[in-house]
Amino acid sequence: MSELKEKTARGLFWGGFSNGIQQLLNLLFGIVLARLLTPADYGMVGMLSIFVMVASTLQDSGFTNALANKKEVSHADYNAVFWFSTLMGVLLYLLLFLSAPLIAAFFGQPELESLSRLLFLGFLISSTGTAHNAVFFKQLMVKQKAMAQLIALCVSGVTGITLALCGMAYWGIALQTVTYIAVCTGLYWCFSPWRPSLEVDFRPLRPLFGFSSKLLLTNLFTQINNNLLSALLGHLYAAREVGHYTQANKWTTMGHVLVANMVNGVAQPVFAQVADDKPRQRQVFRKLLRFTSFISFPALLGLALIAPELIHLALTDKWMPCVPLLRILCIWSAFLPIQQLYYNLIISHRRSNVVLTIAVVVGVLQLLLMALIYPYGITWMVTASVALHVGSLLLWHDAAHRAMGLTLAEALRDILPFAGIALGVMGGIHLLMTWLQLSPLPTLLLKIGLGALFYLDLMAASRAVVLRETIHFILKKKPL
Repeated sequence: MSELKEKTARGLFWGGFSNGIQQLLNLLFGIVLARLLTPADYGMVGMLSIFVMVASTLQDSGFTNALANKKEVSHADYNAVFWFSTLMGVLLYLLLFLSAPLIAAFFGQPELESLSRLLFLGFLISSTGTAHNAVFFKQLMVKQKAMAQLIALCVSGVTGITLALCGMAYWGIALQTVTYIAVCTGLYWCFSPWRPSLEVDFRPLRPLFGFSSKLLLTNLFTQINNNLLSALLGHLYAAREVGHYTQANKWTTMGHVLVANMVNGVAQPVFAQVADDKPRQRQVFRKLLRFTSFISFPALLGLALIAPELIHLALTDKWMPCVPLLRILCIWSAFLPIQQLYYNLIISHRRSNVVLTIAVVVGVLQLLLMALIYPYGITWMVTASVALHVGSLLLWHDAAHRAMGLTLAEALRDILPFAGIALGVMGGIHLLMTWLQLSPLPTLLLKIGLGALFYLDLMAASRAVVLRETIHFILKKKPL
C-alpha cells in the first residue's frame, strides 16, 4: 500500500506539473492564434471534431483500459493491440477519406472536403502509438508521457502560429493538430521501453474483447455526446457562430483537462489494484474525490469569473460573444473531472455494461433535448446540455454505490464544501468588482488575486485535510 501511495503521489505530481505547463502553453498559443484567426476559421475545424473523436475512439477500441485492468499483461497482448489499432486506423482513414464529400455536403461547406482529409491524418498517425500509450498507462509512466506531450505542444504551437502568419487560416489549425499528434506519437515510441514485433496474432485480444467492446461503445457514445453540439451547430448555424462556441469550449476544456488529466493518469490503475478490497478502494476514491473537488471548482468557477476581462484583453472584442457560452460551459466543466473519476472507478470493477448504459441514456436524452431546444438559439442549447450532464452525475453515483457501497451523503460531503466555498468566493468577488467598476486589466488581476487568497484562506480556516496534505507534499517531498 505504501508503494501504491508513492506511485499515486508521483502520478499526481507529474500529471499536475505536466498539465499545468501544457495548459499554460495552450493559453499562450491560443491567444496568439485567436488574434490572428477569425471565429469562422475555428468554426470550420470545429465542425469536424465529432468525426475525429469518434474515429480515434474506434481505433483504440477500449483496449487501453482493458489492459490497465488485466492483472498480468504480456508482450503478445501489447503487440496484438498495436496491430489491431494500426490496421483499424488505416481502414477508418480510408472510409472517412471517401466520405469527405458527404461531410462537406452535410455542413454546406465545400472546403471541408480537403480540410477533413488532412485533419483525419491525425488519428491514422496516432493509431501506431496506442499500444505505447497503454504501456504508459498500465505502468503509471506519467513522467514519460508528460515529456512527450510537452515537446509536441511546443512544436505544434510554433507551427500553428507560423502558418497563421502566412495566411493559412483554418488550414493552419488543422496542420497544427496533425503536427501535435505526429510529434507526440513519435516520442511515445522513443520513451516507451516496449517495441512491437512483426508477428501479427490477434488471439490475445479475445479475452479482452467482451470488456473492451462495451468500453468501445461507451466511449463512442461519450464522444458523440461531447461533440454533438459542434456537429448540430455546424449544420444549423453559420461558421462564425460555431466558432464562438468552439472558442468557448476550448477555454473550458483547458480548465477541466488540467484537473482531469492529473487524476485520470493514476485513477484507474490505482482503483484496479485495490478493486478486491472495497473498503480500501472506497477510501482511495473519496480521497481522490476531495482532491479533484478542491482543484476543479475554484479553477473552473474562477475561469467563469474572469471570462469577460480575459477574452477582452487576450483575444480582443471580436471574441466577446463567446463569453456567455464560456461561463455556461464552466459549470459542467467543474463537474466533469468528478464524472471521469466515477467512470474510472466503475471500469476498475469491469462493469463496462453499466457505463455503456449511462452513456446511451445520456446520449439519447441529449439528442431529444437538442431537437426541442434548437429553435431558441445556441445559448439555450448549451444551457440545456450542461443541465443534462450535471444531472447525469446521479446515474454515475448510483453505479458507484452499487460497486462499493459509497453513499450519496458521503459523496456530497466530499464535493459540496469545495463547491460551496468556491461559488461563494467567486460570487462575492463578482459583486465587489461590479461595484468598483475598474478597467479590465486591474479587474482581471484583482479577481485572480482575491479569488486565490480568499479560497485558500477559507480552506485553511475550515482545516481542510486536502490542503494540508497538498502543501506537505510540495514542501517535504524529495526530488522525484
